Amino acid sequence: MDPNSGVGERSTVDLSVNAGHTDVGRLDALARPVDVALERAQTVGVRHAHHLNSAGSALPTVAVVDEVIAHLRREQSEGGYEAAAAVAGRVEELYATAARLLGARPEEIALSDSASTGLRLIVDALRVDATSRILVSRSTYVSHALHLLSLAHETGAELIVLPSAADGGVDLDELARQLTGGPRDIVCVAQVPTSSGLVEPVREIGVLTRESGALYLLDATQSVGHLRVDVDEIGCDALVTTGRKFLRAPRGTGLAYLRGSFLERLAPVAPDVRGAIWTGAREWSLSPTARRFETWESSVAGRLGLAVALNQLLDRGIDATEAYLTSTGALLRHGLAAIDRVTVQDPPASRSGLVTFTIDGISSETVTRRLAVRGVRTVSVPASHGQWDLGLRGVPAVVRASVHVYNNDADHDALLGAVAEIARETGR
Repeated sequence: MDPNSGVGERSTVDLSVNAGHTDVGRLDALARPVDVALERAQTVGVRHAHHLNSAGSALPTVAVVDEVIAHLRREQSEGGYEAAAAVAGRVEELYATAARLLGARPEEIALSDSASTGLRLIVDALRVDATSRILVSRSTYVSHALHLLSLAHETGAELIVLPSAADGGVDLDELARQLTGGPRDIVCVAQVPTSSGLVEPVREIGVLTRESGALYLLDATQSVGHLRVDVDEIGCDALVTTGRKFLRAPRGTGLAYLRGSFLERLAPVAPDVRGAIWTGAREWSLSPTARRFETWESSVAGRLGLAVALNQLLDRGIDATEAYLTSTGALLRHGLAAIDRVTVQDPPASRSGLVTFTIDGISSETVTRRLAVRGVRTVSVPASHGQWDLGLRGVPAVVRASVHVYNNDADHDALLGAVAEIARETGR
């Protein structure tokens, strides 16, 4: 199969996911402002395979990679500190760019090496104790879940896994009943999990947490760069995300948002010279901004690549990006559901570009390997990465396909054709 084939003419066919109906057509027939051909021209990886693993690590553009390599060359010739000083102004601009994307202020942005690191630092700064109540969604990612389980075990804090409603999202009525009022309640939600295409009702959760005075931490690892995310509309106190997924930035990059009023109550457990000043033998002062959570050492090259990726997203438009990814996800679910022996595992509230499925009689890991042999890149997500979701549903693992703006009809057809072939072989 040629990964570059299947680019057809555009038409005005409408495919609306969020309006509650889905008219299924060709990917390249969708009415959209995203120029898929241009995105593919800027993405080397599409020449080598049908890459449907953006929720793992998306394909960066040529410009992102060139930016990273150019700075590494500069470090090679000038030295790391000297090269960093030369681009300090450009790194500084990154805070404003990230703030623009999230609807925040630059001083509310901190940079990190990953979403998991950012979330861990924020939770640790809360100084959870036996009076704390941590309310989490079933969609919680494994690394965050393990951190919270460890904290609850060590401190005696109450950890409550919120049930899901019929559509798969957090049961809002149960959340409202569980909230006791005040900041001892800490609500942690993953907007889009690793284990399905679910989109949690994050704005409705924000309304409930604001009314009760609870703290609200949002894991937006799979949503920033994928869906429109505005921190004021959502009402979260903190948000974390990573660069390597839907932002199409280098690995080892990430960022966090901390609402100004929330930041005032947080002190890092391990202050670093980047975010604090040692003012006396036993005194220190913290940065008044979210940078109090940053560390001195970082990949400057990676952050320059992140800046390029964010600007490319803003130039393309997040609304256009969301419309294309959610529509493409809907097409894949429809196509997979029509294949004999294939079960789409996404709950009803799955309106994203992540699609999960299983094939009867064959493990998801084996399916992923067989797809890879056919040039289709997906990933197998085991229950050990989502025990509160897949584990409680009794699903040992799923195959996850996740799309981006460089995916076209050829990628869609390659996945469906390969899955159908594997399902037929298994059923013989």
